[in-house]
Amino acid sequence: MSRTSAAESDLGISGQLKYRTATGESVFVTGVTVSVEGSGSVTTDETGSFRIPVPGPGEYRVLLDTSTLPDTVSLKDVSRDFLNVNLSTNKDQVVIFALQDGSKVASPESTFALRRVVQLSVEGIKFGLYLALASVGLSLIFGTTGLVNFAHAELVTFGNLMGFFFNYYGFAGAIGFLAPLPAPLGSGSNLVIAAALTMVAGGILGYGLNRFIFRPARRSGVSLLAQMVMTIGGSILLRYIFLYFFTGGTRAYRSYSAQRANEFLGIFLTPKDIASMLVSVVILLIIGFGLKRTRSGRAMRAVSDNRDLSESSGIDVEKVISQVWTTGAALASLAGIFLGLDAVTWESGFRILLFVFAAVTLGGLGTAFGALFGALIVGLVINLSTLFIDVELKNMMALLVLVVVLMFKPQGLFGRKERIG
Repeated sequence: MSRTSAAESDLGISGQLKYRTATGESVFVTGVTVSVEGSGSVTTDETGSFRIPVPGPGEYRVLLDTSTLPDTVSLKDVSRDFLNVNLSTNKDQVVIFALQDGSKVASPESTFALRRVVQLSVEGIKFGLYLALASVGLSLIFGTTGLVNFAHAELVTFGNLMGFFFNYYGFAGAIGFLAPLPAPLGSGSNLVIAAALTMVAGGILGYGLNRFIFRPARRSGVSLLAQMVMTIGGSILLRYIFLYFFTGGTRAYRSYSAQRANEFLGIFLTPKDIASMLVSVVILLIIGFGLKRTRSGRAMRAVSDNRDLSESSGIDVEKVISQVWTTGAALASLAGIFLGLDAVTWESGFRILLFVFAAVTLGGLGTAFGALFGALIVGLVINLSTLFIDVELKNMMALLVLVVVLMFKPQGLFGRKERIG
């Protein structure tokens, strides 16, 4: 993501360090160093306040230097000396470090490190689940058609933006005289209803792309290379259509946009994070069950394994491909909804496209279950790598793991070896 310089931006991350004494008196903590990785550091003033300018919307890590805290002040949770912030609006983001009156608590370094590893692992699993929703469809499309669909990222963006549209305007609320209608028709919808409407819209879009563009291309004998070039062009076209209508700003959903993180067994998650992870797991389990146990799912796997043999066995291959496009686009739209819980932007899908391809390739091209595990691995590697490297370099680690795995197992972790020649 391109960013302007911090000097040109009016955005910043701010806060105030204070604690309450046993008598209930508020005390400001001055002279403490707070920093934002990649943007600089400051010390708190006489009111305990600080503000660090940042280049623009994006992900940042805010660090509290505990060595600069007074001896009589400590963090309530020693593992929370850093906060991950997703700046998704055009105003300052306020962060809160929970301090307490009392000398610094001696905490074993191993315990602190373990809690940080667990926190980052959970965040990695969350991102991995979002990637899995986007990756399964891409992998099945490749398995059934042989097409590498670069426009799959725009299906994620479509879900991101349509979720925002339905959340604010409802199904028909953008049409002036229908706006007074009750939700979900007008006046905006709860995000849960908006997500359901978005998945339906995404499925229709996926069906339409296959029905009116790629099925005619296959029947006309257009090569897979030419079809791949079509997806690249379609991706660019859709991305700038989104930019034209949505503009380049970053927005937030009307529902669940600001929530306080709750602690559970030492792990800090917001209610929307927990809900999105649970829904992702349930949806992926349903998809897994469908692929294993239902007739349509077995047909998808059969076509993915061997299209010619499936066709000779009486399977309607074109019908299966249509189902794959519809299901894959609906899942990608749901992934876009969940990504929108942090930020709604016209290029949300494009930002994760490389990770989706990494997940699919790592797990094994054409395998739905491989894409699932590949996505979880990518999510974990991205987040856990911040234990050792700067947060701005974390995305590089997922691609490094991909390169290393493919050097020793070119078919991916769950792909089958094939004889060439």
